[in-house]
Parts: sequence; structure tokens; C-alpha cells
Amino acid sequence: MTNKEYRQAEGISRSELNTILTKSPMHFLYESTHPKEDTPALAFGRATHKAVLEPETFSEEFVVAPKVDKRTKEGKETWNKFIEENSGREVITEEDLETLQDMKAVIDHDIHASTFLNGIHEQSYFWTDAATGEKCKVRPDCIAEVDGKKYIVDYKTTDSCADGAFERSVRKYGYKFQAGMYREGYFQNTFEDVGFAFVAQEKTAPYAVRVYICSEEFLAEGYAQFREAIGIYHECKTSNHYWGYEGPNNEISELIGEEERE
Repeated sequence: MTNKEYRQAEGISRSELNTILTKSPMHFLYESTHPKEDTPALAFGRATHKAVLEPETFSEEFVVAPKVDKRTKEGKETWNKFIEENSGREVITEEDLETLQDMKAVIDHDIHASTFLNGIHEQSYFWTDAATGEKCKVRPDCIAEVDGKKYIVDYKTTDSCADGAFERSVRKYGYKFQAGMYREGYFQNTFEDVGFAFVAQEKTAPYAVRVYICSEEFLAEGYAQFREAIGIYHECKTSNHYWGYEGPNNEISELIGEEERE
């Protein structure tokens, strides 16, 4: 199954449920009917994952743009022919390709990162949540076996792998919830309890990389967040009430001073 086929398949995904947790059901409903506009950053992220995880099929989905002057007649003709011949593939620049190759080289030369990313890539899992009856789906980057233990491994690009920096990204982007949901999806399909690890890589040279293994406490908290999110999603669907920041009971917020906060 391609990534596009996965996105179109039935089931609530991690990113959709994460919007409910980090923002509100109202934001989730809006985004479900108003898809986000694609950006160069998102496209580069897709290319990075493909180059690192599935380099052997990279050229099937991505192609390097020719250097032409589209202001000239000849340049326009060359460009239009290029687009026509590469319909269905995403276009990246030669500079982007060099960056991707450099990032992949760092991964390959790091003993821990290369080991954790050596496994089954981009496998899709679908299940029906027993408590709510909601259909769910996940697509882990990698399933790997390291030192006799199986792990779900997620590859993340980040601004910094310095002490504390990636941990802030974990909180900001809901990575703990992701780990809990992915492990639940894998268990519902295989009945195996597995570990979870992140391979984080900086987006700028020298593209430093770091591996983080999640503790059982981390994963338990992530699973609790998944249960909260799927419960809210089910409640909103059932009641057709997708509330905002004020909560389901339309509560008024209170501002307090710093002294009161302490």
C-alpha cells in the first residue's frame, strides 16, 4: 500500500486525533473539511522519509527538476515537457537531493540509527477500537528487531538533538500520544507487545542524529492519551458537537495572576 492509498483508506489517523488533543475537536472538524495546503517544507519532509527509509524506490515518487529559465520560450517548453513526462511524481531541486543524500549518509554511518531503521518500512495497520467501535489506522516508519527485542521506530527530523531540545518537540507535537497509538495498533494486529524508539535527525548540516528509546511509563502515558483522544472523537461524532477551547460544557475561562499560580 502506498502512502497515498493509506491516507485515503478508512480510519482515524494519529495526526487527526492529535489535533483533538493539542487544539480542539472544533479544529479537527475544520481541518477534516479544509485540507491543509501543501508547502515546500511538507514536501521536503516526505522526500526525506522516502530517501532514508525507502531509497530503492525513491525515483518512483520523486524527480529532480531540470535547471531551465522558464522566462524563455525554450525554457517553458522544456519545463512543460518535463512535467508531462513525470506526472504523478513530486518535484525536488538538485540542492534538495544533495541534502537528502547527505542526511542518509549520516544515518548509514551511525551504528545505532542504522540498526533501528533496518527493518520493515511503511507497513499499514488497521483495526476497530473495541471500546468505541471507531476504525483506526497507523503507519509506522519501521518495525525493527534490536538485540532480540522488537521495536516500532519513528524517524523524525528536528531543529536540534541537543539535550532537552527533542524532548520539547515530543511535548509540542504529541509524540508521546503517537507512540501509544502506534503500539496499540500494532498490538491489535499482531498481539505482540513491542518497544518504541525515535530516531531524530537535525535538518541542517552536519545532520546530527540521536536515538531515543521510550520507557514503559512514557508508553503507558501515551496509551492513556490515545484512550482520551479516541473517546473524545467518539463522543463528538455521536453528539455531533465539536467543541472548541471552552470544552464540552462551554465553560468560561479564568485568568489568574502569577502570585496565584505559584
